Amino acid sequence: MLPRFLLADNSLETPDTIFVVHTENPRFIIEADIDDFWNNQEIHWIDGEPGDEDLISQLVEEAEDFLEKEFENEELLDDSEE
Repeated sequence: MLPRFLLADNSLETPDTIFVVHTENPRFIIEADIDDFWNNQEIHWIDGEPGDEDLISQLVEEAEDFLEKEFENEELLDDSEE
């Protein structure tokens, strides 16, 4: 079973961009600047955009929460290595 969200990057072609991939229906990828993820997002719908704006808002919020927790975990790992 795949995780619900995945982080992705393409550092050779888009070094300042990060992607959050939602693996469940409706599948989508949020593309954004690493430094401004919360304000500069483009959503790429794989299964087609759902018509429910509340669902879209909820999914984007969950993706943002996922990314925030991943960044916090990375900081904790970096701190423990020092």
